[in-house]
Amino acid sequence: MAKHKEPNFYESVQRNFDRAAALTSLPKGLLAQIREVNSVYQMRFPVKIGKEYKVIEAYRAQHSHHRSPTKGGIRYSQKVNQQEVMALASLMTYKCALVDVPFGGAKGGVKISPRDYTAAQLESITRRYTTELIKKNFIGPGVDVPAPDYGTGAREMAWIFDTYSVFVGGIDAAACVTGKPVQQNGIRGRGEATGRGVYYGIREVLADRELMDSINMTTGTEGKTIALQGLGNVGYHAGTICTKEGGMKVISVAEYEGAIYTESGIDLDKLVKHRKRSGSILNFPGAENLEQRKMTLEVDCDVLIPAALENQIRKDNAKKIKAKIIAEAANGPTTADAEEILLKKNKIIIPDMYLNAGGVTVSYFEWLKNLSHMRFGRMDKRFDENTYLNIVNLIERKTSKPISAHEKMMVARGAEEIDLVRSGLEETMVTAYNQIRGIMKRRKKVTDLRTAAFISALNKISSDYISMGVFP
Repeated sequence: MAKHKEPNFYESVQRNFDRAAALTSLPKGLLAQIREVNSVYQMRFPVKIGKEYKVIEAYRAQHSHHRSPTKGGIRYSQKVNQQEVMALASLMTYKCALVDVPFGGAKGGVKISPRDYTAAQLESITRRYTTELIKKNFIGPGVDVPAPDYGTGAREMAWIFDTYSVFVGGIDAAACVTGKPVQQNGIRGRGEATGRGVYYGIREVLADRELMDSINMTTGTEGKTIALQGLGNVGYHAGTICTKEGGMKVISVAEYEGAIYTESGIDLDKLVKHRKRSGSILNFPGAENLEQRKMTLEVDCDVLIPAALENQIRKDNAKKIKAKIIAEAANGPTTADAEEILLKKNKIIIPDMYLNAGGVTVSYFEWLKNLSHMRFGRMDKRFDENTYLNIVNLIERKTSKPISAHEKMMVARGAEEIDLVRSGLEETMVTAYNQIRGIMKRRKKVTDLRTAAFISALNKISSDYISMGVFP
């Protein structure tokens, strides 16, 4: 008998799509259009590294043009390939639709390990990659807008912005890419956005009494334990915010060099400092080293947060997962085969296309800021502050009860850009979750969050196509 082959990332996305599509009444032709990737640009370009030239393999996939521009991050990883960027681009389309962000999905990848290159060499690679995108009209404020992903960050986005400005320019050039440094037309709160969105999503699930009753768990975030795979930007912020704002406790962390565990909880800020000093999360004071890094996935905890790469939870290890909730901070961490096993074990999977949508949501805010050429809060902050202060002073006079200057400013403070960004992100995540749960409650055959999320996204995308007159 032939050995069963685990589905790759793209195949898992397509299987999840098909499962949800079968529960809709949408026309088959429309579903076929939504399902497929519209275009993939595969490129190879030379970059001088030291005294030699190296040929770099890279991609940019645009999954859907039902909304413009297309939107999606750029990852730098030695594992980058065409099916991966196609899968990620597909997820971006569904993700944007799910959280009502008016973009089509896209994704880029450069097949390199950033650790193998100096900052100057990474800059050369990034600028050349951007030049290739410009040549084929695969980047622009109204065309395709990249963002950070695994292996990239604000620095790389600044290089992309500068390269685009030199070659194309224009008053809206800053909107060609998001995730830029704040001082270079970025937005406050973008760095933490995906991790903060993860927290909001977990909080909503843990507040859902019906779902919590189904897995015999109490509601609320306070005291819940977390196993965290990945201490990059997403993992760090997700774990930190869950701890500081949700009262949760991180008991295990895994990174590429290994994994650690302690029942008493791990301070992620101290762990990051320890890693910078020693070069590893291992031998962290008060924690034990686990034999293998994959053991973090199998820790007995309330919430498992895979925040690394795809296909981490597979058929061969799904049965070992003890967490009651799998919160997919990464893209595609659970294969389709593994999901079937986990659902049969009565686990709740908070799907990636919903849970990590915080990044694209705040990228949308940054894009709007760049196009409007105005910082959020600039026009109304002082007006709101003065209005609130007048109300507080009136109450103070009417009640004859004095209020301290500190208390007045706490009550009367106008919203800064970061406040508005966080508020908008929270509203987005709460609204999207309610829409997902609404589908589950209305349709008895929809029994998991991922299928409900796909149906919600497909309904919105199909409405766009129909309104365009593409399908009657």
